[in-house]
Amino acid sequence: MTALSLNLQSVVDLTDDQFYQLCQNNNNLRFERTATGELIILPPVGGETSNRNGKLTQQLFNWTDSDGTGIAFDSSGGFKLPNGSDRSPDAAWVTLERWNTLTPEQKTRFAPLCPDFVVELLSPSDSLKDTQEKMKEYRDNGARLGWLINRRSRQVEIYRLGQDVEVIKSPTTLSGEMILPGFILNLEPIW
Repeated sequence: MTALSLNLQSVVDLTDDQFYQLCQNNNNLRFERTATGELIILPPVGGETSNRNGKLTQQLFNWTDSDGTGIAFDSSGGFKLPNGSDRSPDAAWVTLERWNTLTPEQKTRFAPLCPDFVVELLSPSDSLKDTQEKMKEYRDNGARLGWLINRRSRQVEIYRLGQDVEVIKSPTTLSGEMILPGFILNLEPIW
């Protein structure tokens, strides 16, 4: 099953509140929305991808708890990017400094910011091209570091703010660099 895209622009222009309510009323589905208003319905992932994504977020959450400089999010967290799109990366992290600028209401809805760090773990149903475009969108909206992990090809694409994409073949670990100092993702349980 692949993602479905619906162009509702000529029919209805969902407000942010309406889009949020649509997601809440259909919590068994995962939605994203492009900057042009296209609605994307994401299929559930299979057991293996879900397990690998859990291992990834577990490592990020453990580091976040010990580091204390930010907060981590799993794939159910939505973000309203500066370009107007609504996205849910497989894992994300935001500095406490930026998170604490949000109002209590903003924290309970789709956070109106782009995460500092994002990860997309390519599942069998994902389009590589579409996921690469999503990673570029994160970077163009302010993500300082992003990883696109492709288990099929055992490669990682690293997206950095203001830089070209770096591709690494079969790494065993990834560094959070200066964005998440001290965070090392062990890829062995994810491959």
